[in-house]
Amino acid sequence: MRYSASEKLEIIDLVEGSHLSARQTLAKLGIPRTTFYRWYDRYLQRGEAGLKDQSPKPKHVWNRIPDEVRRRVVKLALKETELSPRELAVTFTDTERYFVSEASVYRVLKAHDLITSPAFIVIKAASEFKDKTTAINQLWQTDFTYLKIIGWGWFYLSTILDDYSRYIIAWKLCTNMRTEDVTDTLDLALQASGCDQVHVVHKPRLLSDNGSSYVSGELAEWLQDKGMKHSRGAPYHPQTQGKIASQRCKQRLPAGGDVGIRL
Repeated sequence: MRYSASEKLEIIDLVEGSHLSARQTLAKLGIPRTTFYRWYDRYLQRGEAGLKDQSPKPKHVWNRIPDEVRRRVVKLALKETELSPRELAVTFTDTERYFVSEASVYRVLKAHDLITSPAFIVIKAASEFKDKTTAINQLWQTDFTYLKIIGWGWFYLSTILDDYSRYIIAWKLCTNMRTEDVTDTLDLALQASGCDQVHVVHKPRLLSDNGSSYVSGELAEWLQDKGMKHSRGAPYHPQTQGKIASQRCKQRLPAGGDVGIRL
């Protein structure tokens, strides 16, 4: 039962003026001693104002983006008007060293009426590559597939596939989809293919989708250091990575989704 501040004050007066002990008085009133003494402590500290019910809402939301960060996101959006929310999120994280997700950037821009059209650009993709590969190690495809292992959680499989031979050169099972996981898998592929041990005229070109780990500045710097070029498929055109998806099917690996596996 909830009591108003005035009712709590009457109960405190009754207990203080009673000829019985506080324990006996509270027992007759049906009020737990812990509850009464919590009221009493607040009454001694703040008077009758301390007896008012406190709001159950938290004063601070732990994952709320600070207002200063929101202002910096808006400032960047006004400066880089051609960037999508995803690209703004990646750019902001790289330049400001403060992570914000694509969804958070979209909500901030929406609140400031800076989203006037869908947050994607429609690009017509060709039905096949214009310049097809003619030998191994010309083009590598990479992608993440994700699966849920019941009792363990989500895991992500990073894979590198040679476009010409359709041979999976390297893979890594990860607990995240970070840029570091991509570069680790590429290191394994370079070692397995021997491209890091011998001099080659052209390092393999990397083909990926537009996931956050693939559009990051950190990956761009890593690829530049390794002498590798990077191409990304058209948005909303998963056929670009069709070979790596079909190879996963041949190996009976999931193409993505809530796949339950019991260990």
